[in-house]
Amino acid sequence: MSTETGTPGFWKDILLRLRSWRTVDIVVAAVIGVAIGVVFWAWNILWTITAPLFVAFPPGQAVIYGMWLISGVLGGLIIRKPGAALLTAIAAASVSAVLGTQWGVMVILDGTLQGILPELVFLAFGYRRWNMGVAVLAAAVAGISPAIRDNLTYNVTWSLDLKLAYGVIVIVSAAVIAGVGARLLTTALAKSGALAPFPSARD
Repeated sequence: MSTETGTPGFWKDILLRLRSWRTVDIVVAAVIGVAIGVVFWAWNILWTITAPLFVAFPPGQAVIYGMWLISGVLGGLIIRKPGAALLTAIAAASVSAVLGTQWGVMVILDGTLQGILPELVFLAFGYRRWNMGVAVLAAAVAGISPAIRDNLTYNVTWSLDLKLAYGVIVIVSAAVIAGVGARLLTTALAKSGALAPFPSARD
């Protein structure tokens, strides 16, 4: 069966993977989402209290942004099925919204966008490659959403150079924290035996 992107064989394989979802996959996606959603809630507080440290250079605060992008990447790496990144990201954002956030329900929209983008990266590799390079790429691509949206929504009064700096720092933070972090966490969980029901357990 051909698995080159755009061929009938490729899309047939993706459809088969989509149909292979099990109850345990859904449960684990939800559990990951809830756990990371709590982390997001704590990260919201961290973001607020660290803001004064970056008064001289506001874009610098984006060095910690990557944690908000880890859910979709981690869910994709662990479950390894179409939709896992998106489902996990939406679950995490929803929990964060329920717990309370200064951005309100908009975090669910953000979570959706930040789940779709890594999903597209995993799709491009046919849901077959899960190495560090793919994880970093998926996370960096996820970072494109806040890099653009935050500048259009929250940083509108900044100069162009500050907006560009913010965007670059967000993407780099995403690559390091969400990409490298999710890949290392997946490996650690696999070694512990916690991922026994998943292909990721063999990493």
